[in-house]
Amino acid sequence: MDRRRLKGFRQKLLEKKQAIVETYNKNKEYGKAADEQGAQDIADKASSSYTKEFLFSLSNSERETINLVEEALARVETPGFGVCASCEGDVERKRLEAVPWARHCISCQEKHEQGLL
Repeated sequence: MDRRRLKGFRQKLLEKKQAIVETYNKNKEYGKAADEQGAQDIADKASSSYTKEFLFSLSNSERETINLVEEALARVETPGFGVCASCEGDVERKRLEAVPWARHCISCQEKHEQGLL
């Protein structure tokens, strides 16, 4: 893969990482604001609890994504970027353009999602 294309993927990865960090910070501030609001009745408490649980679940998926992004940022500096972690074949360029932190080619990703890998 040429350096220009690698630089483009690196930029996309950095932008994704920044977007996740910004979302995390917004969620954190919203959670703090929900804590500071004195819930008056049981319905308000339930709603607040649900909102906080939802925000924490988003944080878990964002944490997983940011780990994948950081792994991809490390790989982009090596010949391993764009190589499937399972079959060691090339990851399709269109897949990398859509999901630059992808670790698997489409075929291996499908197997991974089915629990076959």
